[in-house]
Amino acid sequence: MSKPTILNVIKSVFAAAVGIQSNKNRQRDFEHGNLSTYIIVGIIFTVLFVALLVSLVAKITG
Repeated sequence: MSKPTILNVIKSVFAAAVGIQSNKNRQRDFEHGNLSTYIIVGIIFTVLFVALLVSLVAKITG
């Protein structure tokens, strides 16, 4: 297996957040991935997700 690309990292973070990460991809992430890359992408995903929720609630209530 090769080192995951940034697109693979984004897909893995999204799949893990939703709860549908495959065992094969999870194993690849742990064996060949860089922890700091996953942390950074995870933080960006979380910030974007929260911003989306805040904007949706503001639009609905406002």
